[in-house]
Order: sequence, then structure tokens, then C-alpha cells
Amino acid sequence: MTRIEQRFAELRAQNRAALVPYVTAGDPEPAATVPLMHALVKAGADLIELGVPFSDPMADGPVIQKACERALRYGTSLRDVLGMVAEFRKTDAETPVVLMGYLNPVERMGYETFAEKAREAGLDGLLTVDLPPEECDEVAGLLENAQIAPIFLVAPTTSDERIAHVARAARGFIYYVSLKGVTGSQTLDTSALAARLEAIRHHTDLPLGVGFGIRDAETAGQVARVADAVVVGSAIVRLAEEFDGDPVGFAHAASEVVAGMRVEMDRVRASGVEASV
Repeated sequence: MTRIEQRFAELRAQNRAALVPYVTAGDPEPAATVPLMHALVKAGADLIELGVPFSDPMADGPVIQKACERALRYGTSLRDVLGMVAEFRKTDAETPVVLMGYLNPVERMGYETFAEKAREAGLDGLLTVDLPPEECDEVAGLLENAQIAPIFLVAPTTSDERIAHVARAARGFIYYVSLKGVTGSQTLDTSALAARLEAIRHHTDLPLGVGFGIRDAETAGQVARVADAVVVGSAIVRLAEEFDGDPVGFAHAASEVVAGMRVEMDRVRASGVEASV
């Protein structure tokens, strides 16, 4: 059983949803990332989603675009990010870490080299927003051999046929993009979300994580009623801009956000409302 499978099994047994904070590696400065990851775990994170800085993050809104720009000021590369994962693993062998980003840096490194380096670093999953599941056979096979889950996105506009294809290719969990548009945009309709997740469950037994539009603890709790995981990105990353030049202050503020969401998500689940898993 992989770390991701183990973590979701533990949470399911506790009737809890996973809390998955996203942070951009190297933002606001490279030395801040590993201490931030540990702080988020201490605050209640179950998995960490680590963004790989990219110069053209077309699926991301202004908040994460600026985070990429701040990280790239320091030249933060994919190799640097894998080094951060390895550093994190020195004192945390249990918390799954998933890289999220774009295919170009992985292609430049080479699929085989990436899989080898990622396995050595202790990575658990890879989500590249621009890798179609129909074209993933080569990289997915190398990742699976390295015990790294290829994770794919499903959007509100994804057809049933394509969801079935994603379900066959994905491992670890499926990431449902709850809003049309880019990260950090619009307001989440939790009623529509519940119906959509129910439809996706007809195609897969994998856990379903929901991201985009999780702005605060209340929203995180609403999503935790129906999803297996709540992914929080912009609500945390925008704090890096607010605390630019103060990584300790950023880690403290981000931890407070995660801790508040953790409490509300657990409260909702403990209230007797069962998730539809």
C-alpha cells in the first residue's frame, strides 16, 4: 500500500476528509518551503501539494502566478523542488507529497530520470495539468514503477466518456476542479458539487479531492461533507505575498488557516453527516 493509499484508508476509517494545502515551492524564498511543509502538517494537513514554479502557469489565477514569479526570482527548478521533498522526508516519512505543475519541466528532465529522482526523493504523486490521460502511457508506467501516483484532473465540463478514461489512468486520487476558470476564481456552489461528485463515483473507487474555490473554513467544511479531500491553494498562497520578506510570519498565518479548516472539517464530519464514499 502506498503512502497515499494508507493515508486515505486511515482517514476513511476515522470518517474524516483529507486536508491538502497547496504551496508553491520556493515561495516566498526557497529556504522557507520545507519548514512551511512541516508547519502545515503540524496544523492538520494530511497531504501536501507542492507546486513546481513555472513561467506560464495558464491554469492558475493571479495569486499563484505571482507565487511562481517570486519562486522563479530565485531560479527554483524542478531539481530544487525534488531536493525540498528529500529534505522534508528526513523528518517526515508518513505524510504524502504530491507535485503539481506543468509537463514541460518533467519533459526537459526526461521522464525516466524524473521518475528515478522523484522516487529517491520520496515523492508520492504527480499532477501535471497539461498531460492528457490519453497520452500518459509512457510517463504513467514509469511513475507506477517508481510507486508514484499519476493524478489527473476532472472539470465540471468533463464528459462521462472522458471521466471513465481518467478513472482508468489515475492512481492515488482524482482531483475535481470545482469551478470553471482558473485557481482562486468565483464562488463554489456546493449543491452542484455534491451532484457532480456523485456522478464521478459511478466511474471510480478512487478518493475524490476537490480544489479551486475553497476560500475559508466554512467552505472547507461544506466540501468535506461530500469529498474525500479538500485542496486549498490560493487562500494560503496569497498570504505569501502579504508576508513577503517574512517567511516565519507566512508559515504562522498559513498554519492558522489550515488549523481553522481542520477544525471545521472535522466538526462537520463528526456532526453525523456521512460523506457519500
